[in-house]
Amino acid sequence: MNRRVFSSSILFILLTIFTAANGQELYDFPSNTNTSWGSFENRSAERGKGGMENKGAKGHASEWVKPGDSITLLDFEGAGVIRRIWMTIIDRNPQALRSIRIEMYWDNSTKPAVSAPLGDFFGIGLGRKTAFQSALFSDPEGKSFNCIIPMPFKKHAKIVFTNESKQKQLLFYDINFTTVKKQPKELLYFHAYWSNSTGVGLGEDFNILPKVNGKGRFLGSNFSVIADNIYGDTWFGEGEVKVFLDSDTNYPTLVGTGLEDYIGTAWNLGPFTNMYQGCPIVDKAKKQYSFYRYHIPDPVYFNSGCRVTIQQMGGGGRDLLRAAAKAGGKLKPVSIMTAEGLIKLLENTSFPDLFNDKFPADEWVNFYRVDNYSATAYFYLDKPENDLPPLAPLSERLKGMQ
Repeated sequence: MNRRVFSSSILFILLTIFTAANGQELYDFPSNTNTSWGSFENRSAERGKGGMENKGAKGHASEWVKPGDSITLLDFEGAGVIRRIWMTIIDRNPQALRSIRIEMYWDNSTKPAVSAPLGDFFGIGLGRKTAFQSALFSDPEGKSFNCIIPMPFKKHAKIVFTNESKQKQLLFYDINFTTVKKQPKELLYFHAYWSNSTGVGLGEDFNILPKVNGKGRFLGSNFSVIADNIYGDTWFGEGEVKVFLDSDTNYPTLVGTGLEDYIGTAWNLGPFTNMYQGCPIVDKAKKQYSFYRYHIPDPVYFNSGCRVTIQQMGGGGRDLLRAAAKAGGKLKPVSIMTAEGLIKLLENTSFPDLFNDKFPADEWVNFYRVDNYSATAYFYLDKPENDLPPLAPLSERLKGMQ
């Protein structure tokens, strides 16, 4: 392939990706649409009102936010779509990023559609920063926060930054959005929900997204695990992701085959970042992992409700499980993978106990365990509020953080 043909092919691919993501060509000029940016230099996002302080010479690029204080980043009356959010702060340690809260309200609702820790919301859990890029979030050098999820609203949008950390934060930001005269009646609003596995016991699935009622689309999530040291060198990621759609009750419509399989890799986890799936944080010394999966090319729609869970399940050899159990680790074997096939221990109740010498020594044992999970779930819903619980208090959000 010659250089001209190759360049044309790349351009065509990029234009195709952009068109698919935004529903329009780069050269389209949508009618009755204007562009606005909200920042400290133009808090009202009004036309012709930006950069007025200090005679236009960078008079208000940032503000200090004291512990306990909140700042409204955007408070806009009208219809539009938020296209991009960028920000950075001066102290980006994990505890601070888990402590600071970002909230978003649509159409004058009193309950936020988005309420999540700042660090977790922007694509990576555990409040840890690293350079990465996905289809929805990016951080070019591990120092900033970028989100390009379209967030439409019909009559009002408000975004609030609340500093619950112990540090005074120097905040820079801008919010880029387009305005229109009127939105269509059938509109899906953007929502995000953060949760962790506090109180989830042995054999119980962790709710990535608790049951949400309404019509919409599950966009995916970034989620994290702090594996408990008591399980030694066993693998934590055998849990299957399950998506319960509409009238699903005991069993889901969608189910995966294991944690690393769900995010598109296999046989354990190493660091990688792709557009729709990735694992930016792999810290084996601290047993911390943060990963994401976004259902953009493979949409997940629901008509009346949706719930997303993952099993707390790991794997390892018999002797490693015995050592973990003797050390006080909560565990329950559920199946054994042998050369002849899978032995289903929950159905074969007569199978020897883990501490029985007849229990095979050299096979892979899948087992329930209890680790520290957290997740930020992203979804669209046909209403500006959801019926999910409020964001967990700070003391709960910080459990297990280092």
